[in-house]
Amino acid sequence: MQLINNQLARLSRHHDLINTAVQRVLASGMLILGPECTRFEQLFADYLQVEHCIGLANGTDAIEFALKACGIVAGDLVATVANAGAYTTTALQAIGAKPYFLDVDLNSNNTNLQEVSQAIASGAKAIVVTHLYGLAVSEIAEIAAFCKEHAVPLIEDCAQAHGAAIHNKKVGAFGDAASFSFYPTKNLGALGDGGAVVTRHKAIAEKIRSLRQYGWGKKYQIEMGAARNSRLDELQASILCELLPHLDNDNEQRRKIAAHYSEGILSPNIQCPAVNNSSYVAHLYVIRTTQRDSLREHLLKNQIASDVHYPIPDYRQPFLRGSFPNVNLKNTEVLCNECLSLPCYPEMTIGEVENVIHAINNWQA
Repeated sequence: MQLINNQLARLSRHHDLINTAVQRVLASGMLILGPECTRFEQLFADYLQVEHCIGLANGTDAIEFALKACGIVAGDLVATVANAGAYTTTALQAIGAKPYFLDVDLNSNNTNLQEVSQAIASGAKAIVVTHLYGLAVSEIAEIAAFCKEHAVPLIEDCAQAHGAAIHNKKVGAFGDAASFSFYPTKNLGALGDGGAVVTRHKAIAEKIRSLRQYGWGKKYQIEMGAARNSRLDELQASILCELLPHLDNDNEQRRKIAAHYSEGILSPNIQCPAVNNSSYVAHLYVIRTTQRDSLREHLLKNQIASDVHYPIPDYRQPFLRGSFPNVNLKNTEVLCNECLSLPCYPEMTIGEVENVIHAINNWQA
C-alpha cells in the first residue's frame, strides 16, 4: 500500500468526535451562522488570545477580506512572498491590487524584516507575511513593530501554521489581522472548506462580518460593496470545535515525526529543515535537493508519495505571464526548484517514518 502525503482516511480515529459534532448540528436545525460558528469563533479567538474571530468559507477569502478590511483597494501595492502557492496573489487579483514580491531566506523559506523594509520603502500599502510549512516567521514581532511604526497594515497568512508560536505568542496575534484555512489537510482541518480572519481590532472585525454576508449592515441593507456570501457553515464549525482541543497534541506528534526525519536522513545531497521547536508545527516536512526528480522517482518505486510545495514562483504563473519580466528572486527560485515534501501527519507510525528514511538513505543520487 502506498504511503501518501496526507492520509485523510485515518481521521477515523476522531470518528466519535465528528459524529457527535454532526448530530449536534442536525438536532439544532441551524446550518449557517448558528451557535456552532459562534462557539468556534470564540474558542479559536481564546486559543490564539485575540479579541475577534470571524468564520469564512475558505482561507483565500480570508486573505482577501482581511486586505479589504485593512483598506486595500484596486491599484494598491501589497507585499507578499512568491513561494507559497499564489494564494495571496490570487486574493490580490480579486481586489485589483498589485503584488510586490518579497524574497525569502533559504533556511526558513520565510521572508524577513529587511525584505519588508524594502517593500514599504517602495510604496507597499500592506504587508502579507506567510508562516510557510508551519514555521513561524522568526522576525514576526520585529516586522509587526516596523509596520506599526510606518502605519502599514500587517496581515499574517497562518493557513499552514495553526498553533505555531514565537516567545509563547501564537502566530495570528502579531498582525493587524490574520487569515487561517481549515482545509481538510491543515493542522486544524475540517471535513470541507473553511477559513477565518482573526484580529484585535473591532473595526476590522465588523467590516469582515459585513463582507462575509453580502456587505449587509442590517439584513438586506447593503452598506459595503464588493462583498459576497462567504461563511463557515455549522457542520464545519462544529467539527472544528471538537478537533481544536487536539491541535496541540497533534502538532507535538508532527514535531516528533519531523525530528525523526531530521535525525535519520543521512544523505549529503539532502538539506533538512533547521528548526524543530514551538515555532514549527510541521504542517509540511520539506527537504531540499538539487536532484529532486531522481529522489521522487526513487520514493515512488518504494511506494512512498511526495509532493512539491511549490514548484512555480507566483511571478512565473501563467495567469501573470509577462506582468513581472524583471522579477527574479534568487532564493525563491532555488527553493521552488529544490523543495520536496515528505509524508508528515500525526497519524503516521514510527515504522512508516523509518521506511521513508530507509528509502532515502538507500537512494543513489
